Amino acid sequence: MTQQSLFGPEPDAAMAKPAGDQPQRLKVLILVKAAPNPSHTYGETVCMAGLRADFRATGWLRLYPINFRALDDPNEFKKYDFVEFEARPTRNDPRCESWRPVLTTMNTIGHLKDWKKRATWIEDYVQDSMCDVLNAVRNDPPARSLAAIRPQEIDDIVVENHPGWSQEEQAKIQSYVNQLGLFDSAPRRALEAPRFKAWYRYRCDSRQCKGHRQGLLDWEFVLHQRRLSDWDDTDAKAELRIRWLDKMCGDDKDTVFYIGNQAKRQHVFSVLGLFYPPR
Repeated sequence: MTQQSLFGPEPDAAMAKPAGDQPQRLKVLILVKAAPNPSHTYGETVCMAGLRADFRATGWLRLYPINFRALDDPNEFKKYDFVEFEARPTRNDPRCESWRPVLTTMNTIGHLKDWKKRATWIEDYVQDSMCDVLNAVRNDPPARSLAAIRPQEIDDIVVENHPGWSQEEQAKIQSYVNQLGLFDSAPRRALEAPRFKAWYRYRCDSRQCKGHRQGLLDWEFVLHQRRLSDWDDTDAKAELRIRWLDKMCGDDKDTVFYIGNQAKRQHVFSVLGLFYPPR
């Protein structure tokens, strides 16, 4: 198992939400920027997550909803940025890590550029057993809903064509596009479905592990697809496998998965991002 720092956090512990609905000033190291999902109100919303960096408390935080179309720069908040903002605990979400940020208060105050500095923050939260995280959610929900997992062995990544948005998702997008905002200067754009979807197949360090199959929801995976728009499906899938399996999960990388679950189906976890420093 991973050796924990003497004064570090307890990765198995879930941080309780504070009482009251007054906004709190928070500082977070952003580790996760998930792919956007259709939204009736915003067109698309993005879930971000990271580790508290204000030292008043430790642990994971989930920030949702974040409407990147309402921000001046869609790339303003990057992974491994330190961000300060005000947020309220999300009361309609039982998961203890879920907070609702006040977007107008968000401000980037720093960035971690290299793997060594990033590892200083992350390593104390890394676990070896995905099975333990799943068992906790199944036996005593809501348990922790975000974690960093170091797989024992990554078997494969499966890349398939995306089937397109569901009827419910299409209805949300169409409703947003049909609205005319007070400050809209041009017709609203519909959120396009990704070209591909993918799953990782891996095994964790638990003796009882029978293998995990978890969808990849990293926004960088969607952006990578867009850069391959002129490639045919076969070549594009091969290129995605080269980067997201051979390079990011190769034998020369100490790969860690950032994983998170769904509010409505808390036993369903996905890979939200990867940490892959050289060994």
